[in-house]
Amino acid sequence: MEFAYIPSPSRGVLYLGPVPLRGYAFCIIIGVFVAVWLGNKRWIARGGRPGTVADIAVWAVPFGLVGGRLYHVITDYELYFSPGRDWVDAFKVWEGGLGIWGAIALGALGAWIGARRMGVALPAYADAVAPGIALAQAIGRWGNWFNQELYGHETHLPWALHITSSEGGRVPGYYHPTFLYESLWCVGVALLVIWADRRFKLGHGRAFALYVAAYCAGRAWIEYMRVDDAHHILGVRLNVWTAVVVFLLAVAYLVLSAKRRPGREAVVEQGVSDGSAEAEGEAGAEAEADAGDPAAEKADVTKAEKAEKAENAEKTEKPVKAAEPADAAKPVEAEKADEPADVEAEADAEVKDTAESAKKG
Repeated sequence: MEFAYIPSPSRGVLYLGPVPLRGYAFCIIIGVFVAVWLGNKRWIARGGRPGTVADIAVWAVPFGLVGGRLYHVITDYELYFSPGRDWVDAFKVWEGGLGIWGAIALGALGAWIGARRMGVALPAYADAVAPGIALAQAIGRWGNWFNQELYGHETHLPWALHITSSEGGRVPGYYHPTFLYESLWCVGVALLVIWADRRFKLGHGRAFALYVAAYCAGRAWIEYMRVDDAHHILGVRLNVWTAVVVFLLAVAYLVLSAKRRPGREAVVEQGVSDGSAEAEGEAGAEAEADAGDPAAEKADVTKAEKAEKAENAEKTEKPVKAAEPADAAKPVEAEKADEPADVEAEADAEVKDTAESAKKG
């Protein structure tokens, strides 16, 4: 008799009237919100705009869900397409079955599409959301607890998981809670990435690569403990091989990227959906480009010099121009002074002519 164990829920779904509320779906949804919330905070801290992470997640999350389901259905196709099985069950995501490898791969494709539309570099975005993805996995694993799935070998440890369901070939008993092991491991991965990112200023996708490598290291040994059906290659579970290969690729990227592009890149959002924000982003990018462009600085200096020379020339010409009216006024005044004399002489001549004409007449 076991005195201490982790109980399984009696059911994984509650009904609000005719609407089913499934624990697995709730865990996935909560995990997505946590990932977007933490990713948004980290993105803003790196110089990005608020809301960009959520805008890109609109593309990444649906792609990730489809990719995760596809990986699960392809690698466990006998659960849906073997004799006696209903292929329609392949679309019932709420009943469990999301492969993290497919979710990350296709989710990255969706993130790339969203990042291009927003004018954001995908590696910088991936670094910002990496710890949030790990926390989302930690929360999502509790969905397996609601569904009483993904447990390990039998154990009598105090934290053994008590399986009570006999559906789907389950055998009631006490097993290693591999869902809990992976959940705690993912929390540790998130904390590791946050610490390493602050300590070493990881950039150019290295924070995301660290998350991938750390997760794969834990997934490999946790996978060995699981007793659910899985495909084997050379006597080793397929997911173990996948974890090893992805781990090596992530480590190789970490090493090569650190040599080629050390440090952390600046976050620049060059294009967004609305016109005002787009103009603001272009102005910011142009200002940043000008700030680091020697040719632009030289052009600014040349303009300043020309303006200064023009101002000096104007000051020099002003006294000359001021003297000109004084000198020119003298002949004008002289002409005006001579004008009355000429008019009087002409008037006297006309009077004389008139008088002479009268005498003759």
